[in-house]
Amino acid sequence: MTPVARPFRVLRSKPLWISNGVIVGLLAMLFAVFYIGANIDPAGHMRHLPVGLVNADKGATVGGEHVNLGSQITESIEKSKASGDKIEWKVMGENELKKEMGKGKLYGALVVPADFSTSVTALTTSSSGTPVRPALKVLTNQSAGSLGSGLARQVTTTAAHSASVSVGKKLTAQVEAAQAKAAKAAKATKGKGAKETKGKGVQYRAAASQTPLPAAARLLLADPAAVQIEDGHPLDSHSGMGLTAFYYALVLVVCGMLSANVISGQVDHALGYTHSDIGPLRKHNPLVRATRVQTLAMSSTLVIGLSVVMASLVMAGAIGIMGMDASHLPLLWLYSVAAIAVCGIGALALLAVFGTPGMLLVTLFYIAMAVPTAGATTPVQALPGFYRFLAEFEPLRQITGGVRSILYYDAQGDAGLTRGWVMIGVGLLVACLFGFGMTRFYDRKGLHRIPHEDREPERAAVPA
Repeated sequence: MTPVARPFRVLRSKPLWISNGVIVGLLAMLFAVFYIGANIDPAGHMRHLPVGLVNADKGATVGGEHVNLGSQITESIEKSKASGDKIEWKVMGENELKKEMGKGKLYGALVVPADFSTSVTALTTSSSGTPVRPALKVLTNQSAGSLGSGLARQVTTTAAHSASVSVGKKLTAQVEAAQAKAAKAAKATKGKGAKETKGKGVQYRAAASQTPLPAAARLLLADPAAVQIEDGHPLDSHSGMGLTAFYYALVLVVCGMLSANVISGQVDHALGYTHSDIGPLRKHNPLVRATRVQTLAMSSTLVIGLSVVMASLVMAGAIGIMGMDASHLPLLWLYSVAAIAVCGIGALALLAVFGTPGMLLVTLFYIAMAVPTAGATTPVQALPGFYRFLAEFEPLRQITGGVRSILYYDAQGDAGLTRGWVMIGVGLLVACLFGFGMTRFYDRKGLHRIPHEDREPERAAVPA
């Protein structure tokens, strides 16, 4: 009597539970470590975040002496150790600032305007009019990353307030000293005759004119500068506040990764190495013997050809349907094709070399380690050291830099596009050397993919 099959008895197998538990548990822990660990304390891990420092102040003449309060502010900020090594202040002119902002090289900037000294020293006069408070400009740059721009704005605003209070203390002390000196001189002239004061009439009248400042001016003088926050590199309204480049690049990477998984399975099915299930139907093609190198070559050819289709449809969906702001469309299309193709070939190489575990490695490399180190949500300068190391070669960061240059920075090479193309080329070279090198090694060692049941007749047919 044929025993009744009980498939659910397989669930009693301890190795089944242990092996799957180890794999999915390790995967869950690694995703948590990579995602949360990279973003848990950006401010604490921040090192050398580039921020511009511009002094456009033309200075003012006070008491026959030229003063430039803007220079005092920028020098004190540059030499200050309050931010430690978190901020890298880059002193530059207004034209250079505009260029650096337009390449995403700076996350923000502090600008002292041209009339700053004139506006501040005007507060020290006893004018009866309403005093006007000067402003220090804090520029943000969301195109370089919203979180990085926010961190730069926070630090720059704090530095601006501290500099304003420091200047206010000095000016208040100077005004009080001048008024005390003037009052003392005026008092000394009261008991003297006209003969003694005749030659110094102008001096004493000037001293006597040093009346106390109005209360409003005195209050403003304690903290003379307001902080005015502006966008240093405005983006179009459909740019996702500087995040469309990241999400577009992520789509390209995912397309390459998933297409590799699909194409690898379909090629194996076409060659007869695996069956294909479509609903309740199962199809198994006749076996076509192919080496591992040939299989990888066929899969790579499909990825390259279909990357043209995928890139076109990604652009159609993002720009045509959703209305994403974009320019340099032919270049964006070509870059998208190359990015998808290289990510797909890299994923195919991992699948060909490692087999089934290769898909887990693909997921970790292209998603788990890539998203936190892309420099789009959290700037690379605010990542822990290990994640900064990953960011040097992770595909998503390189592709994001190129897409950001095309979308936000007029496709300038030194805004990330050149690095993107170079790293795409390097990625293709590494993937081909690794994938085809290892599969050729497998073939030469006789580690073919011929199913076991197809080998038995061949061995049986060999004469004794």
